[in-house]
Amino acid sequence: MAIDGEVKTFASAADLEEKNITFAELADGVYAYTAEGDPNTGVVIGDDCVMVMDAQATPVMAQDVIKRIREVTDKPIKYVVLSHYHAVRVLGASGYGASEIISSAATRDLIVERGQADYESEVARFPRLFQSVETVPGLTWPTQTFETEMTLWLGNREVRLMHIGRAHTKGDIVAWLPKERVLFSGDLVEYGATPYTGDAYLRDWPQTLDNAMALDPVALVPGRGDALTTPETVAAAIEGTRSFVTQMYGAVENGVKAGKSLGEAYTETYNLLQPQFGEWVIFDHCLPFDVSRAYDEAGGTDDPRIWTADRDRDMWVALEGD
Repeated sequence: MAIDGEVKTFASAADLEEKNITFAELADGVYAYTAEGDPNTGVVIGDDCVMVMDAQATPVMAQDVIKRIREVTDKPIKYVVLSHYHAVRVLGASGYGASEIISSAATRDLIVERGQADYESEVARFPRLFQSVETVPGLTWPTQTFETEMTLWLGNREVRLMHIGRAHTKGDIVAWLPKERVLFSGDLVEYGATPYTGDAYLRDWPQTLDNAMALDPVALVPGRGDALTTPETVAAAIEGTRSFVTQMYGAVENGVKAGKSLGEAYTETYNLLQPQFGEWVIFDHCLPFDVSRAYDEAGGTDDPRIWTADRDRDMWVALEGD
C-alpha cells in the first residue's frame, strides 16, 4: 500500500508475476519447495512414506509439489502437516491423498472459529496465490492434533512436531529433524520476505524465535524465502524476522501511547521501516495488516480479531482516509 495520495487498493492486487520454483535437497531425502517469496512447502522422505509440511493454497497448486516429489520417490504421501491455519497454507491438502492431516489443537480451534472467514479474505487479498481456487473442496480439517509435541516415525526417520510458542498465530508448530538438524519453521521465520502479523502475538514472538534458535538448526526452511543451508544464514533469518517484528511493534506501541490514530501510526511505522525492509517481498501488502494487529495488541486487545473481507476493506479505507 502506498502512502503518497494515490488511489489505494490491496498491494497484492497487481502482483501477477509467476515465480520460479526451486526444489532443493537440504539433507538426504529432505527437501524445500520454494518460490521466490511465495509460500514454501517442506518434504521429508522416510523409509516407507513421505511427509509434506504445508500444503499450498489449492489442490491444483499441490500437484506441482507432487510432481517434484515423484521425481525423487514413489513412496506414498502419508502425512500432511499444517504449520498453522491460514488458507494459503492449508487449502491444497486434499490434493495429496494423505491419510493423516496433522496440526496443533490450537490450529484446529482457529479453523473452527475463523477458518471460513480467513479463506474468503485471503482469496480476495492475494488472488494469484489461489490458482484454480474452484478446486478447493472446503476447509481443511486435521485428522490428528496435539498440544505441545508429537513424534512421527517415517520408518527410522524421526520428525518432531512442536508447538514452541505463540508467534505468527497462537497455533504455530515447527517440524524438527533432530538427526539432520533441519527445521521447518512455517511463518515463524521469514527470509527476505515481510512477516505477516495480522493474527500474531507480537510480544510473544521474540521468545518463540529464541526457542527455535535453541534447537541449533544447521538448515531451515522458512515460511517464505530461500531455504537456508548454513548455521550463519539460519541465524540471519531468525534475527531478521526478530528485527522486523520488534521494530514494527515498538513503533506502533509508541504511537498508541502518544494517542495517535491507526492511520498516523501506520504512516510513521511505514516511514521508519521502509528504508530497511521495503525491498522485502510483500512489504506493502503486509504492513497495513501488521500495524493494525500491533495497534490492537498495544491497546490491550490480547487475541487477534477475526479478519473478514469486510474488515479488510474497512481497514484499507481507514488508512486511506488518514
